[in-house]
Amino acid sequence: MVTADDLLTTLRQAFESHFEWLAVYPEGRTFPLRLDEIEIAVENEKLLVGMPGDRGFRRWRIRNTVFEDNEILLDLSGQFGSEHSVRLIPRTPAAELARNIELARLVLANEIAALVQICFPGTKIVRVALNEQNGRMAQILIEGRTKTQSAILSDVTKNLTPENLLSSAYLWLDRLNARRKRPVEDLWIVGEKKQIRPLRKLHSLLNENAKSRVVLVEKYEESGEPGLRYLEAQRIASLWREKPKKLVLPTEIELSETAEKIVAMAPDDIDVIRSKQGETLRFRGLPFARVRAILGQERSWFGVSNKRRPLTGDNLDDLKKLIDEMAYFRRPDSPNPRHEYYRSSPESWLESILRRNIKLLDANLILSPIYNQFRAASDKIDLLALRKDGRLVIIELKTSPDRDMVFQAADYWRKIELQRRRGELAKAGLFGDLEILDKPALVYAVAPALSFHRDFEYFAGMLSPEIDLWRFELHQDWRKEVKVIARVDKPSQLLNRR
Repeated sequence: MVTADDLLTTLRQAFESHFEWLAVYPEGRTFPLRLDEIEIAVENEKLLVGMPGDRGFRRWRIRNTVFEDNEILLDLSGQFGSEHSVRLIPRTPAAELARNIELARLVLANEIAALVQICFPGTKIVRVALNEQNGRMAQILIEGRTKTQSAILSDVTKNLTPENLLSSAYLWLDRLNARRKRPVEDLWIVGEKKQIRPLRKLHSLLNENAKSRVVLVEKYEESGEPGLRYLEAQRIASLWREKPKKLVLPTEIELSETAEKIVAMAPDDIDVIRSKQGETLRFRGLPFARVRAILGQERSWFGVSNKRRPLTGDNLDDLKKLIDEMAYFRRPDSPNPRHEYYRSSPESWLESILRRNIKLLDANLILSPIYNQFRAASDKIDLLALRKDGRLVIIELKTSPDRDMVFQAADYWRKIELQRRRGELAKAGLFGDLEILDKPALVYAVAPALSFHRDFEYFAGMLSPEIDLWRFELHQDWRKEVKVIARVDKPSQLLNRR
């Protein structure tokens, strides 16, 4: 017969196997625990356990115990006959978890290297490593039969964007050739179809010199066996054979009744962005309320970040108080520039300013009155405008240095240009009766002067001559006044400057 003392010894040994535990209660609540916070003892032949929780430190009698895959399930009873169960799961310390993640990524990097050797006989692996910055990319060096070396880059997290992969590839290639006696001839980006095909479209937007330096290799599986195949570099002309997404935009913009009432509280500072899910209301670019139509009825929520709650007739004063607080802190002369309301969503703040008066950026621009009222999570264009001569303009905004800005803008250009060439923009009547000129769209890259990434010109020099990119430098105090201090036409080809 198992006594309480025997079970006490078994439990202590089980708990001592890990220092950190997670208590999971039946209703889904969890509470992290340390070994020194868990007390177990035998009193009056009853096995008791004590541990902290949401309601402070409490003790229960253990009625039954089940051990399963390092987890401990305790059937407990408390005062006044209350009963419940709690599952204790060992937690992996953060440092150990990080080591495990790094090891798993390194294993994947070695699998890619091994696959290269199988698919390309005679290839010698020189080095396999993860990138130093965050360990999210495999960096492999190989040597062929002719003793020439190539570099291989691959995303071992499978969630990096094509823009991030492409910019990382060129910068790593430059670093390799800057400190090596034997130059690396080219770089391969290896990825699965889901990731490599969008990357191929972005790659096609580069000039011929830049394209030749990076080779795209697709990882595939056939009859259960993995393989690798080169993807031939595409020409821009091949992109226009795609079928564009159909633009479905209303001819008139009508606010919901709830949105109208909220906008009326601060009409000069609140704008509305629409999507398939409903309306998002922003105060100087900061989202603070949402309105949705659910089963024919308007439902609304308000709050900044994750502090949202339903809007009802009883808390309307709380909404007004929130708007007053944003007006106090989210202004150019804020009394506290570190406040959440001031620091959050700076690019949306700049966008909201230009949305109200795009001529602050360029007196020749006319903003689309319809298109810029909508957002799609996967295809966000900051602003779309038309010059007075009919030339379409894509406006990409940044307020802090972003290495991927050039490639993001180029990819936006591709999507909009496909719509323009296939007549979708004209059919949607984005600019009313104004005609869109039959010329490729211009791209305006807009940011405060000191907020352009140091590699902006380098990457801009890689773009195809068909992409007409302009750099607009703003005064640093753009919240107070949007003032263009410099306009620079597409940077000269700087591909070989390093």
